[in-house]
Amino acid sequence: MTIVNCPTCEREVVWSAESKYRPFCSERCQLIDLGEWANEEKRIAGNQTDNDVMSSDLA
Repeated sequence: MTIVNCPTCEREVVWSAESKYRPFCSERCQLIDLGEWANEEKRIAGNQTDNDVMSSDLA
């Protein structure tokens, strides 16, 4: 049995097929994380590409 910490609240979560919201402990924590990505509070580090520059020009 593998135990991981919920990325949102750090509560321990059993990593199994029965864990509906894994790696999160609950739907609430899953939605909090989704909201942080949607609000651009979280992002994947990397270099800016030409596509990124062009898409910002369209706004």
